[in-house]
Amino acid sequence: MKTKQTVLTTSLLALVDLPRHRFAGLDGALCAAGAKSLGTVAVDTEAGNVAPVDVLGICLVTSAGAITAGVEVESDATGRAVALSTGKSNGIALDVASAAGEIIRIVRGI
Repeated sequence: MKTKQTVLTTSLLALVDLPRHRFAGLDGALCAAGAKSLGTVAVDTEAGNVAPVDVLGICLVTSAGAITAGVEVESDATGRAVALSTGKSNGIALDVASAAGEIIRIVRGI
């Protein structure tokens, strides 16, 4: 089991259902592909409720495919982590993901 060590968690009004371990956008929706994320959603949150979002520290996120430890990651269109390409960096992968759907640790804020 992976653990997180967050330094900062904030609240965000969910405009849509926000699944746990996905990148949240700055607007309360899932983070768009390549966009800057506020952080990762800490618990499943239904639209209209307040979601806890891990902003800084070691956070957990769902992979969208294979990721190598040590690479920067960005969000895909569903708020999952992919290796940084042309988007904004949303952290550095601390773990390897061999396929989509794996929970990995990322570090944000260094």
